Amino acid sequence: MTVTFRPATFARFVLAAAIALAAACNSAPAPKVARSGGNKSVDPATAGSIAGRITFSGPAPAAEPINMASDQACVQGSGPNTVSDAVVIGADGALKNVFVHVKEGLDSAYGFDVPTSGVVLDQKGCKYTPRVVGVRAGQPLEIVNSDPTLHNVHALPMANAEFNQGQPVQGFRTTRTFTTPEVMVRFKCDVHSWMTAQVGVVAHPYFAVTKDDGSYEIRNLPPGTYTIEAWHEKFGTQIAKVTVADKQAQTVPFTFTAKPDGE
Repeated sequence: MTVTFRPATFARFVLAAAIALAAACNSAPAPKVARSGGNKSVDPATAGSIAGRITFSGPAPAAEPINMASDQACVQGSGPNTVSDAVVIGADGALKNVFVHVKEGLDSAYGFDVPTSGVVLDQKGCKYTPRVVGVRAGQPLEIVNSDPTLHNVHALPMANAEFNQGQPVQGFRTTRTFTTPEVMVRFKCDVHSWMTAQVGVVAHPYFAVTKDDGSYEIRNLPPGTYTIEAWHEKFGTQIAKVTVADKQAQTVPFTFTAKPDGE
């Protein structure tokens, strides 16, 4: 007996076979997501939150000018009269770039999936953007050179491994991972001395960086009593204790002042 396929029938047969093969290839188990901490999961039915606004009290420090004349690509990227973003104070004393995190009190039985997507630290206009960022221990940190000039990414951790990576051309990307919690890790550029970033490495997802209006929020926090730390690059750290009951939204504000000369 001879079986004859019409062209249209044969085409449908090939397409069906290709789809079946693709499905078989895609049916392999997904790679296991890394997890930090214990095996206990947070119950969303009882989880609460902590939020607040961080401000600066007193006369705002004068903005520090940055001399980028050594690299015209930097001047073109940032403009001729750029200033440091180490201290950014907005309306009503709103303090930007404060790193806030749960320092103590989280039950070690809780565990959290480590994100596989990377946090981006960009170099644009010969400045690190954002200047302050948080990342989970084990989560990729992707450092990007968006400038048409040479940068040199130099991380200076105390608990993690130091690294120093040149990024010679625009579009260059480097991915690194910190394995140990550390607040904070300073980044610099050995080519442009004014370039600085601060990276908070945390074992859990309970951290935030204040926005332009000084606000922050930490969500999905299990009930408990916690020590909250607020860190600023120039003004130091402050801590507060707070108890979060079932489904409770707590407010924890902080107010920073300038350090006395010499500190």
